[in-house]
Amino acid sequence: MNRTVASAAVLAVFAAVVLAPPARADYSMAGENYAGTQIARHEGVQGTPRAEAVGQTLGHDVSGHQGPVDWAAAAGAGAKFSYVKATEGTGFVNPQFGQQYDGAHAAGIIRGAYHFARPDISGGAAQAEYFIAHGGGWRADGTTLPGALDVEYNPYGDACYGKSPADMTAWITDFTRTYLAKVKRSALIYTSTTWWKRCTGNTNRFGDTNPLWLARYAPQIGELPAGWAKQSIWQFARGGGLPGDQNYYNGPIGRVQALAKG
Repeated sequence: MNRTVASAAVLAVFAAVVLAPPARADYSMAGENYAGTQIARHEGVQGTPRAEAVGQTLGHDVSGHQGPVDWAAAAGAGAKFSYVKATEGTGFVNPQFGQQYDGAHAAGIIRGAYHFARPDISGGAAQAEYFIAHGGGWRADGTTLPGALDVEYNPYGDACYGKSPADMTAWITDFTRTYLAKVKRSALIYTSTTWWKRCTGNTNRFGDTNPLWLARYAPQIGELPAGWAKQSIWQFARGGGLPGDQNYYNGPIGRVQALAKG
C-alpha cells in the first residue's frame, strides 16, 4: 500500500470513529420509568405499614404512565402533597406534566416536580438545567415544593450506569450544586438504601444539605443511607387504589408547608 492510500485509509477510520455523530440516547422506557419502578423490581415489596402513621402526612407521586389524574378525588382521600415526574435525562419530558402538576395545585395539594436521573447520558449539571427548564423549578408561593432528584437502578442496563461510587457521587454533586445555584433551594434526593450503598459506596456527603426521600416497601422504614439521621419523605407503597405511589411526609402538614415556603 502506498503512502497516499494509507493516509486515505487512516482518514477514513478517523472520520468514522471520531467525527461520527454520537449514538442517540435510549429513552424507549422513559414513559414507564417513575420513582421506584426499578427499586420495586430489584428489591421487592415486603408489605406496607400495618397502621396509619401517627403524625405523618399522606402524599402521592405520579408520572406520565398514569395519564390524567383525578386530583379532586385524591384530595378527598386525604392527599396533602404530591411529586410529579417532569423529566428524564436531557431528552424526555412527561407529556402529562401540565395536567398533573397544575391539577394538583388546583385541588389544593402542595406539589413539586422530580427528575429521573440518567447518569449514563449526560452530566449532572446538564440534567439539573434541563429539569429546571421543563418544570422543575421552585416558586416562593407556599404551594411549590423544591425539586427532587430520583436516582435509582438503571432501567437500561448496569444498575449504577457504569459509574464507580466516586463518579456517581460526583455526578449527584454536580446535579445538586447546579440546582441550588439556579433555584436557591436544595433538591431532595430520592433513592433506596440498598442502591445508595451499592452505587455511591454509601457516601454521607448529602445528609446535611439535601432532604431525603426514601423508597422502601415494607412495614418499617428500616436503615437509612449514610449521612441522614431521618427521612423527610418515605415512599412506602406502590399504587394502592389511589393516584400513583403512596408516601408519608415525616411530620404534620405544617412541616410540608414549611418545606414549600423555604
